[in-house]
This record gives sequence, C-alpha cells and structure tokens, in this order.
Amino acid sequence: MFAERGYHAVSVREISEQVGLTKTAVLYHFSSKIDIVVALVEPLLADTEAMLESVRTIRNPDARRWAVAEGLLDTWLRHRSLLRIHMQDQALSADTATYRRLRDIALTAQGLLAGLDADFTSQVRAAQIYAALSDPVVFFADRPEKQLRAAILDGVHRLLGGLPPRDTARTPERPVTTSQPRTARGRPGAMTPEMVESARHMRDSGEYTVDQIAATLSVSRATVYRNLTTSNDRPTVS
Repeated sequence: MFAERGYHAVSVREISEQVGLTKTAVLYHFSSKIDIVVALVEPLLADTEAMLESVRTIRNPDARRWAVAEGLLDTWLRHRSLLRIHMQDQALSADTATYRRLRDIALTAQGLLAGLDADFTSQVRAAQIYAALSDPVVFFADRPEKQLRAAILDGVHRLLGGLPPRDTARTPERPVTTSQPRTARGRPGAMTPEMVESARHMRDSGEYTVDQIAATLSVSRATVYRNLTTSNDRPTVS
C-alpha cells in the first residue's frame, strides 16, 4: 500500500483492514505509522549495509567499484518495492535513526565508488553513479528484471569507463565443497567454512564478480554477501 499510494495517503485504519486486525491491535505492535514503515524497510537497509561491508576488502580498485555498483543494484532490485516507498515521498527521513542509516549508506557507497583520495570530479561521478543505480529501479519497476539490470549496468559502464572485471576475468574453477542440504530452489541454504574461504579468496583476488562467486558455489548473491560480511577472518586491504 505504501509503495503504491505513498506514505501520507495510507492510514493506520486501512492498514489494519488490509491485515485483518483492529487499529488498536496494529498500534499495540507499532506506536505510529512511521514505525510500520521503518520495520518494513529494515531488510533493504540491512542487506545494503551488509553488501557494502562485504566489498570493503577487495584490493583491486576497479573490481571494488564494480562490486559496489552490482551489489547495490542487485540489492535494490530485490527490494524494489521497499525502495519505492523511500523514494516516493521521503517518509523515512522522518525517523532520525533511519535517516542516518540512509545517509551513511549513500556516503559509504559513494566513497567506495570514488576510491581513496578521490578528486572532486571523481566524487561527483560517484554521486552520479549512485543515483543512476537507484532511480531506474523505481521508475522502470514494471520492466523485466534481467532487462532492467543490463540497461542500468550499461549506463554505469559509461560513467565508470573501461570494462567490468567479469569481461577479463578467467572462468573460475569450481572448488571442492562438502554436500549441503538443498533449498526449494536447489541452492544450499548456507555455506560451509570451506565455501566461505573459497569465496573470500575469489573476492580478494579482484578477478571475480559476486555473480561469478555465487555461480561457482551454487548459492545466491545474498548468501555470498551475508557470509562474507559475517566472516571475522578478513584480509587487510592493500
């Protein structure tokens, strides 16, 4: 409802009717309407923060930039309805803690895109890339995800210059992993320590994109992000 009509156009009464509860019951769990929105967008914020943390240690600057760009895009495509809630009327800015997280996400992402000791032009370019990744996800939400992703990354390519690392990277060899219980989609629900170690080595080499790592290990991009973020044994950035 928030994504379709906007924060201010939806009442708590309408929300309660939609979920089959009384207004009093809804307000028992959420003290205000903004608290409902904050809870809804938590997965978007948490996944974006986790992705940014996971790419910090990539040594190759170009590989790191592309990992940020692809990671942001994949996360926002996955949560496009939540992104639309935020961009439609900036309602989340009313919550101080959420606003700070959104601000920190933007500053962190743009810093990683610009690189260390970036000049003014590079900083502006990073801000342009950040906007170019998010706006089309909302404006063209009705287009097929694969088509939209390719078009957005083509635009990022024009801004970044050069070729994405995947175009020059060698085809990775599949590491030996232990068997895992399969989810309904045929992918492991978790990564073994050996898989995490393999993913870390591929990431730090700068030769593999997150897509390639996920495909090699037969897991989702979200699983790769989650495990690389929670891993405590991180190499030092050179």
